Amino acid sequence: MSDYVIAPPAIPAIPVAGGGLFPVRRIFCIGRNYPEHAREMGHDPEREPPFFFSKPADAVVTGGAEMPYPPATADLHHEIELVVAIGREGAAISVVDALDHVWGYAAGIDMTRRDIQAIAKKQARPWDMAKAFDHSAPIGDIVPAAQIGHPASGMIALAVNGKGRQLGDLADKVWPVPEAIAYLSTLVTLMPGDLIFSGTPAGVSAVERGDLLEGVIAGVGTVTTRIV
Repeated sequence: MSDYVIAPPAIPAIPVAGGGLFPVRRIFCIGRNYPEHAREMGHDPEREPPFFFSKPADAVVTGGAEMPYPPATADLHHEIELVVAIGREGAAISVVDALDHVWGYAAGIDMTRRDIQAIAKKQARPWDMAKAFDHSAPIGDIVPAAQIGHPASGMIALAVNGKGRQLGDLADKVWPVPEAIAYLSTLVTLMPGDLIFSGTPAGVSAVERGDLLEGVIAGVGTVTTRIV
């Protein structure tokens, strides 16, 4: 007999290429990690300590499922990102050892209520409701690092209704994946099931109901969703 007073929630999970499911524990996102995106958002792209925000684990949208247009916004933006799936616990991880904690990678989209974010920035308030809303993290299948290695360069792109919006290279990151993992692990103990959205290149823009979003990361995979 269960001691829970209500039914416990299901564990969010992401399909793994080739079979199986990757359980999601937490989602961390690194902000302004591509210089051109930092510029388009009105910030100095000079290297500075990385900062992070979070999404709930159950924000993931998998299998190419549709994404409902969220309430309380008229300016919903896409941000294509390389997602890092953590498979091994670690705190104060060294840059040299960081990739040993990575289980795999996926293409993901950090959806953002940009108008809410702009107000939060102006008022020096948290970004939670701009970033951490329902269905805000469409993601493709996770590919094991054992199969593809650790992609440090290669195309990252997103199209809306077949027209290119974002295009960049993984090598353009201000903070490469090993350094981002090492820094984040000084703030929290990374655990198996954690995801890290590692930043987006320039070209973010608004989408509308009916739009088809198609993201691709060379050597990693794709992510697709339609806004409904």
